[in-house]
Amino acid sequence: MTTTTFTPGTTWSCTLVLVLVGLLGGCTMPKSYPNQDPTGQVFPTVTGENLDKEKVELPTAHLGRPVLYMVGYVQQTQFDLDRWAVGLVQVGFPCPIVEVPTIPGLVPSMFKGMIDNGMRSGIPAEDWASVVTLYGKQATPVARFTGTEGPRNGRLLLLDAEGVVQWFWDQGFSASRIVQLDQLARKLDASP
Repeated sequence: MTTTTFTPGTTWSCTLVLVLVGLLGGCTMPKSYPNQDPTGQVFPTVTGENLDKEKVELPTAHLGRPVLYMVGYVQQTQFDLDRWAVGLVQVGFPCPIVEVPTIPGLVPSMFKGMIDNGMRSGIPAEDWASVVTLYGKQATPVARFTGTEGPRNGRLLLLDAEGVVQWFWDQGFSASRIVQLDQLARKLDASP
């Protein structure tokens, strides 16, 4: 039988970690915001960084042309967003698609580099420019804008050339909604 013994320093370290986790727990659990449909509203101006480590101001960076933002609040959202991405590629979606991992809260901001590196390890480098991460104070306006209830569902927002949300969906993947989204995007993209 093998036993593990803790030295006083190890016990102290474990206790300190547990106390810090307890104290910071409120900072890691962002407030839940009620879901809402922001169609007709201007997307909030926030600054993030793409996985190429370039600063990106949303929606300013995409003004002048329609764009689709796919917002995710938790890691489990990726499954939903991946299904949307496959469907959008299959229909030949006409507008740029930007994935926006949005993580409100103080503690996630402190681990931004580690979280972004984790994303880089699972995303091909050719797609890094189209993934813009928002943390802490930059993430909160977007969380309030769409709501964060049911966080496993992605939030899809089609913005027009002026940054106004023209289409929104937060109910999970839907093949019929891809068709609807694609048709509207083509109309917006063809507008002068």
